Amino acid sequence: MRDRQDARAGEPRYRTRQFEAFVAGAAGRLLHAATLLTAETQARNPHAQALLTASLAHTYAHWGRLRGEDPYDRTRADLAARFARTAWRHHRGRGGILAALTPQERLVVVLRLYEGVAEEQTAALLGLPEDRVRAVCARSVYALRERRRGGIAS
Repeated sequence: MRDRQDARAGEPRYRTRQFEAFVAGAAGRLLHAATLLTAETQARNPHAQALLTASLAHTYAHWGRLRGEDPYDRTRADLAARFARTAWRHHRGRGGILAALTPQERLVVVLRLYEGVAEEQTAALLGLPEDRVRAVCARSVYALRERRRGGIAS
């Protein structure tokens, strides 16, 4: 009986250590993705940090129930969903590289090009048709290229 109690007492610590190891390995990349989404600069990104903190808290709350699911994918999906729900607050860019894009365009570009999420998965995650995701991504890349060409010429 005592062995079971000892095992249960150690379980939260083991879970916490696992989660801390995940955060140590993934937080930098996830923060960069959140910073791109919010169109903030790397030096000043309070909205991105808040988004990531909320997503990591959600992942931690469900850590024991992941059962073979990739925690990075789960956190990234939650981060994207949180951003999509609050995108109206982040419409204006704050100097980040993707500041010229709309929130939906930033979301598609970050998922597709930075995170490498497949078109089908991006479409399912955002509730959009695949051809819409493809068009938004192409339009966004074109707009960024044109902006860069204009910036170089200026």
